[in-house]
Amino acid sequence: MVIAIVGASGAVGQEFMRVLAERNFPIDELVLFGSERSAGREYEFRGKKIKVKLLQHNDDFKGIDVAFTSAGGGTSKEFEKTITKHGTIMIDNSSAFRMDADVPLVVPEVNGDDAFDAPRRVIANPNCSTIQMVVALAAIEKLSHIRRVHVATYQAASGAGAAAMDELVEQYAEIGAGKPATVNKFAHQLAYNLIPHIDVFCDNDYTKEELKMHFETQKIMHSDVAVSATCVRVPVLRAHSESIWVETERPISPAEAKEAFAAHPGLVVIDNPAAKEYPMPLHAATRDEVFVGRIREDIANPNGLTFWCVADQIRKGAALNAVQIAEHLFGLKK
Repeated sequence: MVIAIVGASGAVGQEFMRVLAERNFPIDELVLFGSERSAGREYEFRGKKIKVKLLQHNDDFKGIDVAFTSAGGGTSKEFEKTITKHGTIMIDNSSAFRMDADVPLVVPEVNGDDAFDAPRRVIANPNCSTIQMVVALAAIEKLSHIRRVHVATYQAASGAGAAAMDELVEQYAEIGAGKPATVNKFAHQLAYNLIPHIDVFCDNDYTKEELKMHFETQKIMHSDVAVSATCVRVPVLRAHSESIWVETERPISPAEAKEAFAAHPGLVVIDNPAAKEYPMPLHAATRDEVFVGRIREDIANPNGLTFWCVADQIRKGAALNAVQIAEHLFGLKK
């Protein structure tokens, strides 16, 4: 199998290489693509050095089975037909195609078989905050239909890329040295701060990130569930956290929810408040699983349940989910 990574030098591109190696994905040849800035760089994969090729409108994708693309929505739109014209399957990590009716939006633990209906040979990887939430919601949906969800996210710097992670580290160093913090990647200083603003604001004063969670959840779950989100950037390097409130058609007890979570693929329950055991981004970073805890009744809603959810944005929220889509397509069981 010949695999390509587009955007190989970025944080997600680098994570693709780690995930593919760790999961022993069957690769006969790995081809790396990048911009003029990264073309020519060399990266090691399974003991072999691979040079990044310049992404161009040519026939470089002929013979490539799957291309994992993570170079931004503009690049994905521009190069879609170049990548797919010879039969390559494009698994795209940007927001470019997520809501297109003829492009499946896939989280394998929730709607993996949707990947087989991809007439454009394009499969979209959902938004990172949506991915971890729907893995957890799918376990509850099996018990009772979810009518609505309220969610507050606590999203790490990793969601804005490698440069944003570097900026957060730099800001702490600058502030510790008595210097003003450098602010380039975010609207405000992130160190020692929270920013209730991810992506651009829309006409209804929700951000695009918040609306993604609403519409993507409905598409992935084939559901009329209404999702209201407030997305917040927090001074954490890796792994997003979410406080989630769900309203179901019938009451679900915490014990019933815990059992459903524990049985659902990709989920790990850490829920022992007496021992101060609950998921935290510090422990979820670099892990593949989605972690849930603080599972309890919503005392403001008789049909409500609330819980806490944590997952690594770069892995399950991006590279891992895309690789799992390819594994599902080719029947590679994990």
